[in-house]
Amino acid sequence: MPPAPDTGTPPHNGSWVPLYHPLGPCSPSYRGAAAAAAPSLADLLRQDRFRAHRIHGKVSGGFRSSKGSYKEPVAIEETQVHHQAAITIGMGTQSMSSQRIGPAATDDDGTSGGPPPVSQTVVLDTASDVPWVDCVPCALAECPYYDPARSSSYAAFPCNSSACKQLGPYASSCANNQCQYRVAYPDGSSSSGTYSSDLLTITSGNTVSGFRFGCNQNAQAAGGGGPSPTNGFMALGRGAQSLMAQTSSAYGNAFSYCLPQRESDKGFFQIGVPGGASYRFAMTPMLRDPRRPALYRALLVAITVNGQPLNVAPEALAGGAALDSRTVFTRLPLTVYAALRAAFRDKMAAYRRASSPPQTELDTCYDFTGVRYVRLPRIALVFDRNAVVELDRSGILFGDCLAFTANDDDSAPAILGNTQQKTIEVLHDVGGGNIGFRRQAC
Repeated sequence: MPPAPDTGTPPHNGSWVPLYHPLGPCSPSYRGAAAAAAPSLADLLRQDRFRAHRIHGKVSGGFRSSKGSYKEPVAIEETQVHHQAAITIGMGTQSMSSQRIGPAATDDDGTSGGPPPVSQTVVLDTASDVPWVDCVPCALAECPYYDPARSSSYAAFPCNSSACKQLGPYASSCANNQCQYRVAYPDGSSSSGTYSSDLLTITSGNTVSGFRFGCNQNAQAAGGGGPSPTNGFMALGRGAQSLMAQTSSAYGNAFSYCLPQRESDKGFFQIGVPGGASYRFAMTPMLRDPRRPALYRALLVAITVNGQPLNVAPEALAGGAALDSRTVFTRLPLTVYAALRAAFRDKMAAYRRASSPPQTELDTCYDFTGVRYVRLPRIALVFDRNAVVELDRSGILFGDCLAFTANDDDSAPAILGNTQQKTIEVLHDVGGGNIGFRRQAC
């Protein structure tokens, strides 16, 4: 039987939720011209470099690069949310008349009923393990944060609980016999507060009772202390605290997402393996390495430009590729990037190159003034078992520049950024041991 035609939309089952850019018009917190100003390209690249350092550090077991040890940068105002993907969740069973904090959490909380949850906008993070949301107090007149004092199902974990002990390096201290957590980010921001549990609502028919998360009470460091379009981060990593670990028995330890092409579009996020995945997706094995368990990785074996593979030695891609929802630009080993740049420039010879690139990292830019339509070469990523993933046009150029950049050298592995993932449903099937790609899914 031939494969069913791709409809370009996901199945609307109970685990499906819309995905959007936090600062785009599809976001519930969109404020038009009042939305936070986009960072300069230099700032975006700097923060993306911090993110890449973090990913490479997880792969190698420490934050080091060929240019020496990684140093924590000076703290900035807020964790970067531009060019990210977010969803809306519900936290707690909010009761405006209730002012109590629930009893100490156990390791097996039951399902709680009650008033509707508080909607929270959270950024998806596939390289993070501990989910967290901002908690009151906050400095705003209309506080958008989740208030644990108003949730009848909220509970804080005691310091001697197994959940607290399971935090490992994310455990920070004990305060009033309540377990404290801290998650640090390489851009200088952090989230810290009380490790807690409450009812998580993914959709009206899909809830997670006793959901373990960090109740962030350090808003100035992590949220910037001012209006923010997001309320926290939904960790989708492979650690024991992530959403996937907490829902693996119900959803088979799998999730997928599709990042939209434009900020004015919506994508989707889905927990579980989509129906017909075996023939609707280009599948490649998920790399398993007990020394590097934190990331989702696959073996990238080739890159083609207009169907022609780059002329690079096979060992240049031997480190595989880490898939990340928050790195903006795909980063390639130095030799591989140089070959891609040369092939791309050759196919784009008919167009005028920009006199000077806006940043040295994006070094292949064009001046399309007066050009009505730009014919881009086709770029495809080829993974193990011949899983060919042709990129959407929106995944090739960022502005008028080639949306790829290079690692410091050939030792660090590739990172597949979210620009190249646009319009592609990316399936992370940990239970089945595969990563899948479905083109033109959103």
